[in-house]
Amino acid sequence: MDIALFIARRLYRGSDTAREASRPAVVIAMAGIAVGLAVMLISVAVVIGFKGEVRDKLVGFSSHIRISNLSMNAIYESKPVVVDDTLTARLEGMPGVKHLQRYALRAGMVKTDDAFQGMVLKGVGPEYDLHFLNDHLVAGEVPQFSDSASLNRVVISQLLADRMQLKLGDKLDTYFIEDKVKARRLEVVGIYCTHFAEYDQLFLFTDLYTVNRLNRWEKGQVSGVELELEEYDRLEEMTYLIADDLSSVSDRYGQRYAVSNVEMMNPQMFAWLEILDVNIWVILLLMTGVAGFTMISGLLILIIERTSMIGLLKSLGANNLTLRRLFLWLAVFLIGRGMFWGNLVALAFIGVQHFFGLFRLDPETYYMDTVPVVFHPLYYLLLNLAAFVISVAMLVGPSYLIARIHPAQSMRYE
Repeated sequence: MDIALFIARRLYRGSDTAREASRPAVVIAMAGIAVGLAVMLISVAVVIGFKGEVRDKLVGFSSHIRISNLSMNAIYESKPVVVDDTLTARLEGMPGVKHLQRYALRAGMVKTDDAFQGMVLKGVGPEYDLHFLNDHLVAGEVPQFSDSASLNRVVISQLLADRMQLKLGDKLDTYFIEDKVKARRLEVVGIYCTHFAEYDQLFLFTDLYTVNRLNRWEKGQVSGVELELEEYDRLEEMTYLIADDLSSVSDRYGQRYAVSNVEMMNPQMFAWLEILDVNIWVILLLMTGVAGFTMISGLLILIIERTSMIGLLKSLGANNLTLRRLFLWLAVFLIGRGMFWGNLVALAFIGVQHFFGLFRLDPETYYMDTVPVVFHPLYYLLLNLAAFVISVAMLVGPSYLIARIHPAQSMRYE
């Protein structure tokens, strides 16, 4: 066995590490490692969870990729484009496309005796993926939407229900302005809440057939089609691939197709999410510095306190490299213990927050009511590895102090 490792293990396990002078320094050094690592792991888990939660809500309202009319002049005042079996088969045949669904939009207004509110009525067909609405449903049910008949049912947001004082079973009067005002009375059968005020106050969900009739569109015409991808990481690649494939395609009325993705439709939101990456790097650097310098202080105290032992080992033939390795091994053991407690604290926080949601947020500011956390194994392991390597690397320089200790001078520390 390596003599440096052997002595370091004896020092770490033995009572010698419990000297009155060094024990507080060792405890503080391990605490610094534990706190720094725990803060880093929790910060990464929260940022990943927050970004994922916001992104999933944006995707839930508009899917990954949206194909619409190229000549559309307003995001919620769409022009029709034909989505037929030929186009559907073409899109479904592309590798990476998981699901597609038609939609139709019509901007209008809802009105009660006491209030009115602008809104967008989104019509969806039977193929529409209802998981997003069901996951955020707070009352009622999400009906099976139709593209061949109007059930006069609508799903509204909790925000709109509170503002308009509506509840399940109420009749909701909607108005749409053209040359003359069109009115439709719909029954509230479901209420959802995503805490995304920009969208919650805007979108009402009903049958595709209802919106198409309001728009007076021909059979097969819709506002567009939404595509769900198998992998979000391929979003940009698939956007340009589909755009290139449809660049020379037009429908039977001569309308061209435009392709956009969720990041193109929400540039400010995704720019804000990218800023969070900068914040997390700042936190990682600060916590790494705090933990590293705390450990440096602890190592220097250990070296100074064991000056007589260093002198004795040198007089017995040990060289500076062996002694440096001895104290680096001792530091590795202390770092390992600190990392153990740091991981334990971080995992406990992530688990408790994930299952019980103890820490709350203001949904009007953060778009969610609890602090989201996501345990990402790869990031977790990489962060542990990086923290360990950086902490040990920061101790290499201070370990050269051993070379300045001479056996004769060390006798004064007896």
